[in-house]
Amino acid sequence: MGYMTADREMQEIVNDILCDYTNEERYINRMNLFDQPDTESIRDILQKLIKIVFPGYFREKYYRFYNLNSQLNVLIEDVVYNLEKQIVISLKQSPSYDGKEDKDVESAAHEIILEFLRRIPKVREYVETDVEATYDGDPAAYNRNEIVLCYPGLYAITVSRIAHELYLLGVPLIPRIMTEYAHGLTGIDIHPGTTIGKYFFIDHGTGIVIGETAIIGSHVKIYQGVTIGALSTRGGHRLSNVKRHPTIEDNVTIYSGASILGGETVIGKNAVIGSNAFITTSIAAEARVSIRNQELNIKGGTRGEIAVTEMKPDDSWFYII
Repeated sequence: MGYMTADREMQEIVNDILCDYTNEERYINRMNLFDQPDTESIRDILQKLIKIVFPGYFREKYYRFYNLNSQLNVLIEDVVYNLEKQIVISLKQSPSYDGKEDKDVESAAHEIILEFLRRIPKVREYVETDVEATYDGDPAAYNRNEIVLCYPGLYAITVSRIAHELYLLGVPLIPRIMTEYAHGLTGIDIHPGTTIGKYFFIDHGTGIVIGETAIIGSHVKIYQGVTIGALSTRGGHRLSNVKRHPTIEDNVTIYSGASILGGETVIGKNAVIGSNAFITTSIAAEARVSIRNQELNIKGGTRGEIAVTEMKPDDSWFYII
């Protein structure tokens, strides 16, 4: 009797949820499963691309290779076949391909995947500099093998560089799926639209956020908890295609917890941004920014505003609130 009651209750729950699906005005009720990219397939493709970038570090579980040529051929054939299918699905969501025949979308996807693969040597060139920057910048690194195998910063950067090329080729959704996968693994959130120069070093990395329109120069070093973000997103989708995130010029170091915000904000060459600095205006080249002697002052009011006071500059440091 108890089992029958439980079965009846479960069926009532299922019926209630099925009924809830019938509200066609809800976006989340859309039944278009096969019109969406397959996140699992994209993650598998990404892992194969990582193996192409680092051919001597990660083994392929399902194939046994006799030489590098056969390994690369199998990996690339796999990537072409599976990524092209996902690109076709993604392109159909782009207004640029709205109303186009399937054969035209498939042809465009094929050209995109070929051009993307042609860019792999460039991606590897930049990743090599990231390995060197990490090794030079972290005395705790035992060797470069440890960096490739263990460092979350390098993994997040590598995925970002791969995804960025697909982003530049106009592929919707897939680049973001890739970088969000890396975000989940590492705690480092780099939008695929971010432009990043050579010799980029992320140390520790957890909690880093870098926005879509940020531009980062060469030889930049960033520590955990840094935000390179937008000053305000109250404009909503109207701010699409507007530069909302800062420009970080060459040889800049940004220490943990710093927030640098705004599309017009430029951090000049060789500047050093200290921990927990909150910056919304441009900083001159060679400047030093830090927070010292801060005193917590809680003012009255319904919002309980907090101000930081007693910022005292000296001859060697530039201070900013």
